[in-house]
Amino acid sequence: MNREMTNERPVWHVGLGFVLASSLFAILVLAVKFFSPTPVIDAESAAERSKDLAQIRAVEILSLDNAGWIDQQRGLVRLPIETAMQLMERQTPASAHVDLVRREEQASAPAPATPAKPNAFE
Repeated sequence: MNREMTNERPVWHVGLGFVLASSLFAILVLAVKFFSPTPVIDAESAAERSKDLAQIRAVEILSLDNAGWIDQQRGLVRLPIETAMQLMERQTPASAHVDLVRREEQASAPAPATPAKPNAFE
């Protein structure tokens, strides 16, 4: 049989194309990595970030250690974990269930409607 008649073609060029494309990609990645400057964080920015982080953590610690209102209209408060555990120890299972249902209803109650804006022509 003649090679022209069987329509057989060598496939070595597919592998060579893949190797060349992979090499080109690797060269481009290395060029971007080595020739693109990486911005350095200056000392002022780092100090400002650490100061802000310290303030955030201080507020979080105060929130965890002290009681406070979450939503005063609904009667939702934030308690330290130890205080909440002591309160729960004092309850009986039946009163705890009733209290839990009541608090869930308060928490899921719709927020009060916002007052309507006055008409611009009044």
